[in-house]
Amino acid sequence: MNDETRASSFRASVLRLRRRAAVALAGVLVLGPLLLALPACQALRQMANLRNVEFAIDDVERAELAGIDLGDIRQPEDVDVGDFGQLGIALAQGEMPMSFTLMLGANNPAENEADARLVNMDWTLLLEDRETISGTFNENVLLPAGQTTRVPIDIRLDLLRFFDRGGQDLLELALNVAGVGGEPKNVSLRARPTVETPVGPIEYPQPITIEVGEVGDDDF
Repeated sequence: MNDETRASSFRASVLRLRRRAAVALAGVLVLGPLLLALPACQALRQMANLRNVEFAIDDVERAELAGIDLGDIRQPEDVDVGDFGQLGIALAQGEMPMSFTLMLGANNPAENEADARLVNMDWTLLLEDRETISGTFNENVLLPAGQTTRVPIDIRLDLLRFFDRGGQDLLELALNVAGVGGEPKNVSLRARPTVETPVGPIEYPQPITIEVGEVGDDDF
């Protein structure tokens, strides 16, 4: 093989290597953005899943008003003289403390085909459509697809800060909220959940209003 033949063969080899490198580079340019986009797509899917989660107020538990256990009261007539005495003392002190646990039902529909994970929820409590206190639920709660999960929100507020009423009226308000004689009334939650995703936590763009009702399978 003469020098000219060797040079021609060398140039051909170089051209083949360049073509292979170009093909490999093109693959990186095409697939690279797609691979980088996968975590973002997963995050968007999880966000969409959580938006499909249905929230409702299922029950009110451990309700107390000025130290009176409302769980022992089945109807307004069960409030005795001693209870009214406690209410009178609270009013004389310029306060009417109420505490309870708002039990939410969070249903992640089976058609989501993916679990959601609630990691945070900013909320504002509404009583008789009036904004009262705000807080943050910052526990990590797994919401399996096709199941309804209970989410407890602990509430503590002074009713006199928001309602300029007498003891009897405040008692009736508290009994309605606690669901004495039926389901809870005149209570709702304006909330903004946050879901954990592969790219970090993503917050709902707009608050949702959670009201008394049922979601999914009510046997939870």
